[in-house]
Amino acid sequence: MAKRTQYTQEFKDEVVALCRLGDRTHAQVARDLGLNYHTLVSWLKAAATAAEPEALSVPEKEEIKRLRRENERLRMERDILKKATAFFASQSL
Repeated sequence: MAKRTQYTQEFKDEVVALCRLGDRTHAQVARDLGLNYHTLVSWLKAAATAAEPEALSVPEKEEIKRLRRENERLRMERDILKKATAFFASQSL
């Protein structure tokens, strides 16, 4: 039976930071360091969970919902303006 390797928290944190740089895929990082890909993914999930802020209050949740709706509306308006600009530009030629 294979022996399980124990990694220090410092090593895990450094690997997670390396993955967050984004210059290599997670699979490449795991391969380069001789880690199992699924082990690396579990470290990334654990780090994301630990980084989450404490539970949000009800007013904060409502504000986030409101801001997300507003953000979506603004994206739609931007897209409409892009399409209108393209349409009028093609008409003027």
